[in-house]
Amino acid sequence: MGEAAIIWEWIGFAVRWTHVIVAIAWIGSSFYFIALDLGLRKAPDLPQGVHGEEWQVHGGGFYHIRKYLVAPEAMPEHLTWFKWESYSTWLTGAALLMIVYWVGAELYLIDRAKADLAVWQAIGISAASLAVGWLAYDALCRSRLGHRPTGLLLLLFGLIVVIAWGYAQVFTGRAALLHLGALTATIMSANVFLVIIPNQTVVVADLKAGRTPDPEFGRIAKLRSTHNNYLTLPVLFLMLSNHAPLAFATEWNWLIASLVFLMGVTIRHWFNTRHARAGSPHWTWAATAVIFVLIMWLSTAPDALDASAEAGSGARRFAEAEGFAEVHAIVQGRCSMCHAAEPFWDGIHRAPKGVVLESEADLARQARQVYLQSALSHAMPPANVSYMEPEERAAIRDWYRAATASRGP
Repeated sequence: MGEAAIIWEWIGFAVRWTHVIVAIAWIGSSFYFIALDLGLRKAPDLPQGVHGEEWQVHGGGFYHIRKYLVAPEAMPEHLTWFKWESYSTWLTGAALLMIVYWVGAELYLIDRAKADLAVWQAIGISAASLAVGWLAYDALCRSRLGHRPTGLLLLLFGLIVVIAWGYAQVFTGRAALLHLGALTATIMSANVFLVIIPNQTVVVADLKAGRTPDPEFGRIAKLRSTHNNYLTLPVLFLMLSNHAPLAFATEWNWLIASLVFLMGVTIRHWFNTRHARAGSPHWTWAATAVIFVLIMWLSTAPDALDASAEAGSGARRFAEAEGFAEVHAIVQGRCSMCHAAEPFWDGIHRAPKGVVLESEADLARQARQVYLQSALSHAMPPANVSYMEPEERAAIRDWYRAATASRGP
């Protein structure tokens, strides 16, 4: 029923909103502590075991912060842990993945032109890839390469390229980039949950027991924290990529996604160097600009849009519902000038979000979005630039509800 679509849309929005809120908290604390760590300075009066200190001013007051390289001599009475931001971000992101890409697998996940998968198979690949990706990353970090950070990063980048290409061979372009982001976010959150926090817990336990903590725990946690620092910006890009058809809906989407990781490194290197007061490596901005121009070129070479997967029996149900012919004519007149393989609306070079509404099959596949965007709300056409009439919106609404009401068992 139409009401079910409304409820499901709002549930998805609530989860997405929560995901953004907790992600801001996690990214904010992560960036702050990286900047703090790099900005620490030596002082003649530092207590034993203190690596450095930092004076900061904010909110009308001054803060005096000191970092112990391993641990203080005694356990402080009050200790704040930074972990729930990471856990909440991953949990809400996983819920959003299930709501959008698992429940909507026929529309958003499966591309039958690439792999003719059953829904359960596509969901299985989606879930398994996140677990296998983490295990591969963790194994590399625990190997001897863990003591050679630069070599490890180069190998991890090669692994990212391979995974990006693999996702693009199986899923829709939108899902491929989203899953690459989800895998990266899984690695980041698992670093916190399975490595950083457990290592810090061991250090705390040693302090309480009167033992001297092993500095190796701190070294390992610092390595994973550094990885998280450099992975944050690419994750943000990949999570927002579904709004950019030029990123996800072209033949070279996997390479575009891979290059974004390099931009993440160059941008963060500039900020990290500045935080460490080690100068301003302006070459990083030039490198970022070159990579971005390359991405722009790849998005149009060759000129190809990612095709949507057929929605099977669901699409047929909408195509056979009463009022379909009238709705198709409405969409052709009000929507297809932008939602076309070759849009002819000035300033639009790709169908918004990769949604093409030229044929009857296109309309049947995108029935739910057409209903939500142009009948239930006035989100589309934007600013009603094509002058869709209230009667036309009502026709779309009646057609969609007739199709959903006729759903069989």
